[in-house]
Parts: sequence; C-alpha cells; structure tokens
Amino acid sequence: MAVYAVGDLQGCLDPLKTLLDEVAFDPARDQLWLVGDLVNRGPQSLETLRFLYSIRDSLVCTLGNHDLHLLAAWYNVERLKKNDTLAEILEAPDGGQLVQWLRQQKLLHYDEPRNFALVHAGIPPMWPLSKALRYAAEVETALRDDNLVEPFLDGMYGNEPAKWHKDLEGVTRLRVITNYFTRMRFCTADGKLDLKGKEGADSAPPGYAPWFSHKHRRSRHIRIIFGHWAALEGRCDEPGVFALDTGCVWGNAMTLMNLDTLQLHQCKCPLC
Repeated sequence: MAVYAVGDLQGCLDPLKTLLDEVAFDPARDQLWLVGDLVNRGPQSLETLRFLYSIRDSLVCTLGNHDLHLLAAWYNVERLKKNDTLAEILEAPDGGQLVQWLRQQKLLHYDEPRNFALVHAGIPPMWPLSKALRYAAEVETALRDDNLVEPFLDGMYGNEPAKWHKDLEGVTRLRVITNYFTRMRFCTADGKLDLKGKEGADSAPPGYAPWFSHKHRRSRHIRIIFGHWAALEGRCDEPGVFALDTGCVWGNAMTLMNLDTLQLHQCKCPLC
C-alpha cells in the first residue's frame, strides 16, 4: 500500500486525476490524504466532490476554510461571495449527500506509525499534539451534531479572539480553534494570530512569524503536512514540515507527495 498526500484542490479535478494516474493510484490498495480546500474558485468543484466521494474509503481528509464556507452556504448561514464556485454544489441533486460526507471529516489527523500529522493551515506553536487533537475534536463534534452545526457555522466567521485561552467557551472557543487549523499563517510564539497577511514567509508583521518557524513550537517531534499557504509555493525550510499548496488554482502546479519516500509529483493544468 502506498500513501500519498496532495495539496489544495480547490475544484481542480483534472490535475488531481493526472497525478493519480502518474503514480498508478489504486483506491483498492492505496490511500490519499487531502489537506483541505477541496472546492471553490476552480472550475470543477462539484465534479471534484463527486470523484472524492466515489473513492471515499481510500481517503483521509481534513477540512479547509473553503470547505467550511461551503457548509455555511449550504445551511444558508453565509451568502456566497462573488468569486465562489459553489452554487453548482448547492443546486446539485446529490448536494446533500456530499455535504453530509464533508461534515464527517476531520480538522486534524495523526498517523502514529508514520508520525505524520495532516492539517489544512497548521498547528499553533503553543499546543502539543495531544491538545491539538483534543481541540480539533471539539469542532469536529460540532460539525457532526445536527443541533450544533448551524450555530457553529453561523458564528465561525471573524478574526477575534486572536489568541487562545483555555477559558473560552461556546462558539467563541470553536471559532479560534477553527482559525488556527484552517486560516493560520503568521502568529506569535504564544499563539496570537495575524489573519491579514497572505504573502510569503518573509512578510510577517513585526513580532509575528510563520507558525512553523517558532523555536519552541511544541509539535516539533512530529512531521506535519499542510496546505492553505499558496504564496510559499511549496517552499518550507523547517525540517519535518511539508507545504503542499503550490497554487494550482492560481495557474501554478498541484503537488502530490509519497509519504513513505517523500517523492514529489507535480502537474500543471491549463484549465486552472
């Protein structure tokens, strides 16, 4: 069995299929890890979800901010934005089935034998893996609970609080957890977020740094695969941290990595 991880798809299905063909991916034997942002902005959001659903037993998937935005739109909590390409999912006869599948996915996955964690944006420097998994599970529980999902999605938008505190409660607590796992790029060593900066790693505001670069980051003992940060172009100098969002939807490449060999495969599709 081979295990592969792929960067943000964002509705770019053709490059994904090209990469899977290149490595002779067999869903009956192999496994594919997805860093999230499966949909939105690309040309095939509905087709992408349908394809992933068809091989769902071979997937490990973490949710990104665009996937959560789709869920919010499904529940009529948040209007679609001008550049969204999600309407076709909301109008599809199988849209409900696809949304229910998304609701079951994780914010953070850890494979102990391989010592690999999978997350969309990252793990804040002050959380050890044990706490990160526990906090991710709080959001996952809310997403899967029919009584909690709409209040959570209604309240998840926003940049405050910018910093974690253990005494946070309710939707406010879930919001900051969600921001760490799905939107984080720059933060301070104690976890204060800057959610405005979207450029490269060297563009941090004063006092902030890329989440993975903090010297005393408590997740240094595990290997982490993440996406979300297309401006990095796949470049991350931190040992054991693998940036797989190489901006396919912006006209660059999609990147697939073999977890056992760390070999990278890339595909650029002119349709994206």
